[in-house]
Amino acid sequence: MNQKPLALPADDRPFDYTPVHTWELPDTPLRDKNIAAEAWVEAPKGLLSSGDDLGSVKIAYKRRIGNWSLWRAGPARRSDARYVAVSLSEEQEICTFRLFPDGTGNGVGADGESHENFRAWKISLKNR
Repeated sequence: MNQKPLALPADDRPFDYTPVHTWELPDTPLRDKNIAAEAWVEAPKGLLSSGDDLGSVKIAYKRRIGNWSLWRAGPARRSDARYVAVSLSEEQEICTFRLFPDGTGNGVGADGESHENFRAWKISLKNR
C-alpha cells in the first residue's frame, strides 16, 4: 500500500538542500519538508537575500501561483516574515509581501498595486 508522507506543521518540516531546478519545483505545497531557497539552482539574488533584515531566518519554497514561485523568509505563524514571489519568466521579476507579528502586512503585487491583505496580494499574482 502506498501511503502519503505525514503532514508536518510548516515550521517543523526539515529543510532539504538538494539542488532543484525551476521545472522540478512542485505546483502544490509539500507537507513533509521545505525546499530551501539555496537549493534552487536558478534562484535570483533578490530571493536569497530577502530575509537578511529579519535576522537568522531560512527561506522556504511554498508553491506555484500562476507563473510565479512563492517563497517565505521567516516562520509561518504570527511572525516577522516576508513572502517573495519570483516570476518564472527569464526576467525573474520579484514581488514581496511583508508580514508583521501582529498579523498586519503590506506589499506591492504583480498588478503594481499596494496590498495590505495577503490574499489580495496572492490574487494579483494569479491574475498576471
